[in-house]
Amino acid sequence: MKTPTALLALALALAGCGAAPEPANVATGNEAQSAAASARALPALTGRVVDLADLLSPAQEAALTARLAALERQTSDQLVIVTTPSLGGEAIEAYGLRLGNGWGIGQAGRNNGVLLIVAPKERRTRIAVGRGLERTLTNEQATGIIRDDLLPHFRAGRWHEGIEAGTAAIIARLTAAGQGAK
Repeated sequence: MKTPTALLALALALAGCGAAPEPANVATGNEAQSAAASARALPALTGRVVDLADLLSPAQEAALTARLAALERQTSDQLVIVTTPSLGGEAIEAYGLRLGNGWGIGQAGRNNGVLLIVAPKERRTRIAVGRGLERTLTNEQATGIIRDDLLPHFRAGRWHEGIEAGTAAIIARLTAAGQGAK
């Protein structure tokens, strides 16, 4: 998996946009929080499913991994599921951007990666979509998947069912659009 250059370019562009310079040696609460998050090491990318919050059984993880591998063979799109025990005060959007860029989700030049992030402690979920798939899986569609497929299960404590339903909905969008064909 190679770094999605568009996400990296966006991150670099956002880092230098619109912020008034702060006096030297004075950090605002947001800057201190951001610096702490940046200093925190990324978890290791150990596979297509990185279940750090231990929400899935080994069999469930293996079944999801097989579905994600089949998606990549069919479309070349890369979907990675990550659960985290805590965001450590970091916004899930920033965490997703760090993971996507740090792990290199999606193919370079195609930017065809998707992250499904679940942070049960903070009750946060995000579908982060690489720029190459933004027309295939829009923000509105991702929000709908979270609302309709993930959250009903999560609210009932059925983590695996929510992750499975959300994964199925994402895969359906990616395969129906015919994006990423090899």
